[in-house]
Amino acid sequence: MEKTAVVTGASRGIGAAAAIALAKEGYRVAVCCNTQLEKAQAVVETIRAAGGTAQAFAADVADEAAVKQMFARIERELGSADVLVSNAGIAQQKLFTDITAAEWDRMFDVCVKGAFHCCQAVLPHMIGEKHGRIILVSSMWGQVGASCEVHYSAAKAALIGLTRALAKEEGPSGITVNCVAPGVIETDMMASFSEEDKRELADETPLCRLGTPQDVAAAIAFLASDAGAFFTGQVLAPNGGFVIG
Repeated sequence: MEKTAVVTGASRGIGAAAAIALAKEGYRVAVCCNTQLEKAQAVVETIRAAGGTAQAFAADVADEAAVKQMFARIERELGSADVLVSNAGIAQQKLFTDITAAEWDRMFDVCVKGAFHCCQAVLPHMIGEKHGRIILVSSMWGQVGASCEVHYSAAKAALIGLTRALAKEEGPSGITVNCVAPGVIETDMMASFSEEDKRELADETPLCRLGTPQDVAAAIAFLASDAGAFFTGQVLAPNGGFVIG
């Protein structure tokens, strides 16, 4: 029987690659975004061209009512979520002393509260089915912290804590909850980095290259698969060796 995967932040980068990877595994995919509906639709067309099933949906994951409405639509049009990939997030580089309270709140609203809303939306069905996969996308900076990205690092660390606690709570219901903590990945979030900066980051990576969205999508697809069935509460880190331990 076909199953449904919901991927947030799926209009580009890691989310888009994850949506495509899950479609290749036979999932009906809800390609979710906030405002970039045209880009999300392009991901949908890529999936459909390869013979998969997908549809684009839009909501600000920080908005509880909008999330509930989006998931109600997904359930009507694609079916209840069997897999959730909570990938929606924002990034900002700024000295800690310059971060405003509004910027701090927005970081946590999107990255952490957004994951909270989406997890709450999918859990009733998963608990009823005694099966489900929840995969949260954090960052290596959530593991070790990054200078000039304190609010981002703190929010991504919160996702790791959420993963570990929720995995314990939902394990008896047959639901796995895991986290992916990517390293330096070549996405639009790196648009502000110069080519020299990127070369330096690649040099700092033991595998001597930046990661691709597909590298991370492969980890996500594994955790969603039967092969990942005995993994829960774990942090899988496709980072090329940038952070070890």
